[in-house]
Formats: sequence, structure tokens, C-alpha cells
Amino acid sequence: MQVVYEDNHIIIVNKAAGEIVQGDRTGDEPLVETLKRWIKEKYAKPGNVFCGVTHRIDRPTMGLVVFARTSKGLSRMNELFRRGEVQKTYWAIVKNRPPHPAGTLTHWLTSVERNNKTYASATERPGSSKAVLNYRLLASSDRYHLLEIELITGRKHQIRCQLAAIGCPIKGDLKYGAERSNPDGGISLQSHRISFTHPVSGKLVDVTAPLPDDPLWQALAKSTL
Repeated sequence: MQVVYEDNHIIIVNKAAGEIVQGDRTGDEPLVETLKRWIKEKYAKPGNVFCGVTHRIDRPTMGLVVFARTSKGLSRMNELFRRGEVQKTYWAIVKNRPPHPAGTLTHWLTSVERNNKTYASATERPGSSKAVLNYRLLASSDRYHLLEIELITGRKHQIRCQLAAIGCPIKGDLKYGAERSNPDGGISLQSHRISFTHPVSGKLVDVTAPLPDDPLWQALAKSTL
């Protein structure tokens, strides 16, 4: 866990692949509890420490997650997310080049709890939700391509499912069509940048995650400069 931004109301963490944001059936310690302990130790706080979850990213995904240090921060951040006023940018490494260098993907997604997987359709189906994202090709190597994704909607496994639907599964994402896993068990998807107007101070908060310490990430990112 790496704290990359902090003020009295908001704290932003760079999550490692494999960490969970909130508790689940695995019983593994979630990031929110690790962060509570970090705050308690850093500020020598007695008693319980408040730390609210404002949004989540998938366990195998890495990158920025926003938490709230106060109840005011939590309720107001929740409202920003609800109104779509938090700009979320992701970077993904995919095996196949997308059909166009930039575009908008629109699908209807249906989540199946039994196998924890989301399925994409070109048309609306009963129980499905509309999913929209913009993508842009940033760089290419001989075998892989780096995409920048702007989420317009926030659906379960949205980026993973939509990219797989156009034949561009994310590197390491076995669930959505990758040929092999990554060494760390994660997938090559990063919550790369988060930007919003601070719900209490009114100032712009614009945070970019550090690049993963991985030769492929470093090489592809370097070729975007």
C-alpha cells in the first residue's frame, strides 16, 4: 500500500494487484483496514479510526483508490461519484491491437454471480446495463499495446469485458481471454489517474499513479513521451 495523496478529508492510495478494497469471502485483510491501521499509527489516534470506501477497483487491478477520512468527505465523495463528476482514467496493456487507434465502446453488460463474470452484448438484454468507455492507443511494441481508457459508466468488470469483446483481452486476465497469467497473479490494468473538485475545499485534486515497476510497462510508457 502506498499513500499518494492525503488531506483532512480525502486519502488516495496506490493499490497493488491482489489487494482487496473491502472485505470479501476470502477473509483476507482489505485495504480499508490496512489504511485504518496506517492512519492510527501515523497520527497516534486513540480508539477507532474512520475510513470510508468511496469506490472500488477489482482485486487483480492496480492503481488509485479514493478513501474518505471523515463522514463529510465520504458523503460528498459518494455524491461526486454518483453524479459522474470524478474523472477516472485507466491504462491497460493488451495483446491485440484495437481495430481503430481511438474510439468509443458501447455494450450492454450482464453480470453472472455464479462465476463472477460479466458478459457483453451489442443490444440490450433483460437485466443488462449500458456500458460506455472511450479508449486511445498510446503505444505499441512487437507484441503488446498500451491503451488509455476513460470510463463513462462504472460497471462491474467493465473495462476487462469490453476490451475482450473487441478482441483485446488485457494481459494476464485469464477470466477474459488472456492466454497466460502474469507472474504476480494480477492483470495489466491500472487505475492511472483520478481528477475531481475537492468536495470540501473546492480545489482541484488531480493525481496520477506511479508506473508499475515492470520492464514492459516502463518501455511502453516511455514510447508515449
